[in-house]
Amino acid sequence: MKPIRVILADDHDLVRAGIRSLLDNVAGIEIVAEAGNGREVLRLSETLCPDVVLMDIIMPELNGLDATARLKAMLPNARTVILSMNASEEYVLQAMRAGAAGYLLKNISPSELQQAIRAVAGGETYLSPAVSKHVIAGYLQRTGGSVPTSLERLSPRQREILQLIAEGHTTKEIAQELNLGVKTVEMHRTQLMEALDIHDIAGLVRYAIRVGMITPDV
Repeated sequence: MKPIRVILADDHDLVRAGIRSLLDNVAGIEIVAEAGNGREVLRLSETLCPDVVLMDIIMPELNGLDATARLKAMLPNARTVILSMNASEEYVLQAMRAGAAGYLLKNISPSELQQAIRAVAGGETYLSPAVSKHVIAGYLQRTGGSVPTSLERLSPRQREILQLIAEGHTTKEIAQELNLGVKTVEMHRTQLMEALDIHDIAGLVRYAIRVGMITPDV
């Protein structure tokens, strides 16, 4: 039987090393690559076609939730499992809506990590038992007929630009990073400000921190 091919995505080298040490000698699971941000995950996945991606949420350049949504569109058969320290309902709901097949807390046991990888690779959805029942119930009740959050109302490009703005990149740097014209970036910035009813860069940074797109020390 072919091993389950896994990509590790986390911006902390130590975290990736720890996960790799837990999985390197596990029969039937193969770590094929590591990534430090969402863009790197997508580049590696396009080349390597993993079965499972273990994805952190807060990463530079492109966060794990938006990377999950893009990966789902690019490789429908690749299964993403979010690995996070945060068990809040908002994060779990966003992950499920982005197309994640699982949501795990980083304090899980090695055996649960292995179980989750095998479950999602087999087509199942896996949520850490430590994620409270009311979070799961809230997800089930709100899928399909829920009102989208302000973040979900933004386009993928607007969310991408929002994250780069919040990380401190200039308009010119964003244009170069995304291969867009400066005026196009300015247009997206204006539109996302209107959509969020935020009218300055500082406000966008505070919003990005509040919704968990970046951390204050990014």
